[in-house]
Amino acid sequence: MNILLPFLAVLLGFAAALLLKSQSKERMKLLLAFSGAFLLSAVASEFLPEIYEGGRNRYGAYLMGGVFLQIILEFFSKGAEHGHLHIDKAAHTFPYLLFGSLCLHAFLEGMPLQGETSMTYGIAVHKIPIAFIFTSFLLSSHFSKFKTVLIILFFAAMSPLGSLVAGNLEILEDFMLPIKAIVAGIVLHVSTTLILEASEAHKFNFAKIVVMVIGGVLGFLL
Repeated sequence: MNILLPFLAVLLGFAAALLLKSQSKERMKLLLAFSGAFLLSAVASEFLPEIYEGGRNRYGAYLMGGVFLQIILEFFSKGAEHGHLHIDKAAHTFPYLLFGSLCLHAFLEGMPLQGETSMTYGIAVHKIPIAFIFTSFLLSSHFSKFKTVLIILFFAAMSPLGSLVAGNLEILEDFMLPIKAIVAGIVLHVSTTLILEASEAHKFNFAKIVVMVIGGVLGFLL
């Protein structure tokens, strides 16, 4: 059931984009701030201790590789992971590079999620605003609802597919710690960026501070 949470979260984000539309932008910003703190807390409490257990600092290179991989992916995803989508909505051509980047990001995130409760919840929560933003873009670009549904379902399947591939290919068993370190780097970059962007123009926002504190605490407790 855990591996289905990211799939269900994407569907929730899709439904929110259809029902709430522009009225939910501020709520989505709060959700992004919450998910950033939750993800950072989860990776600090689950992934990092396992990666560095017994002084295995050689996996630090994989973690940094994940950070730089995410930076590269964001050149193509246009910042959708952070709640932004810097792309011309007037263009009616499908953004294949953007979509491919988001799918690869989701697939990699799903690979180490077997039995990882906090990370699974954190990634699932983070999928909601991503799906909301991407769905809103597709609809505003005049893609039909049928095509939009197919695209969103394909994206929703990526994280569960990553979990299934990693859990069923024995050849990957010996590489799970490096994979986990890479995903930790990806999540660290995304989560810290979300937290930094939560303080727009370096202004104090009480609501965002509260949701980030709640997210950080829950990430450690779950």
